[in-house]
Amino acid sequence: MNRTVATTALAGLAVATSTVALVAENSSVQAAQTSSTAARKDPVAAKPRHWKTLFRDDFAGAKGQALSTAKWIHDRGHCYNPCVDPNWGTGEIQNYTARRRNVSTDGKGHLAITPIRDGSGAWTSGRVETRRHDFAIGGKGRLLRIEARIKLPRLTTANGAGYWPAFWALGDQARTGGAAWPAVGEVDIMESRNGQGTTLGVLHCGVKEGGPCREKRGLRADAPCQACGAAFHTYAVEIDRSTRNEQIRYYVDGRRYLTLTPKKTGIKAWNMAMHRGRFLVLNVAIGGGFPGDPTAATASGRPMLVDYVVVKRRI
Repeated sequence: MNRTVATTALAGLAVATSTVALVAENSSVQAAQTSSTAARKDPVAAKPRHWKTLFRDDFAGAKGQALSTAKWIHDRGHCYNPCVDPNWGTGEIQNYTARRRNVSTDGKGHLAITPIRDGSGAWTSGRVETRRHDFAIGGKGRLLRIEARIKLPRLTTANGAGYWPAFWALGDQARTGGAAWPAVGEVDIMESRNGQGTTLGVLHCGVKEGGPCREKRGLRADAPCQACGAAFHTYAVEIDRSTRNEQIRYYVDGRRYLTLTPKKTGIKAWNMAMHRGRFLVLNVAIGGGFPGDPTAATASGRPMLVDYVVVKRRI
């Protein structure tokens, strides 16, 4: 190779090398800028969530085993004692018991709440509440999540009339006094009725008729689910004081379907319903104003299965 050709070749190589380096440098800068922009747009990525578990039950135990009395309280009969609201204030007809045929673990890591009709046509079922009633969101910047994984009773509209399974939370004053329903706040995380292929999320607050939560209907939204009684689904709410506008969000299987804020209820009703402690309730009612009464075709012995219940707070 002559000197002129060699010099030209070396110069070309230097330019090429410089170009590659410049492209690589630009790519790195662009990647860094993209990463920085993504972090700014994604507050979760910028500020990871650190959760503290306040309560959890996975319902381990042999088939037919009773629930932990350290965690749960059994409701009995047709109302609280003293009986201010007969038939639990809703017109439901079942007698709640602590019998294991109505409430027990199934030996597969689930709680089974099973309504049963006897030979005379009378119904028994189960309703349990967390012993703790202090599940509260806390101060500004906090987020409280209440979640359960549930398989609804395996029913259809043909044989499910009167069934009313639910997972919900009541404000602590329902137990300690100081306010009456619905001012105490009721957060229905999951309600279903009559074997229908939908569930509901509802907020009750304010006064018994009308008011900020449009009682007795409540503020609500439907949440269709695939095969509600044939598979487990995750039902959750998040009460969030970390956002610019405080809110409660309802989820099924991680999909948000309802969001409510103080603008919807007014600040007084919101603070009463959201900022105090609360306890959780799992039950399967029969009859009442929401589902209507069972019929001769209503199936007996179809349980609601609960895989776990968890309450977490972001700190």
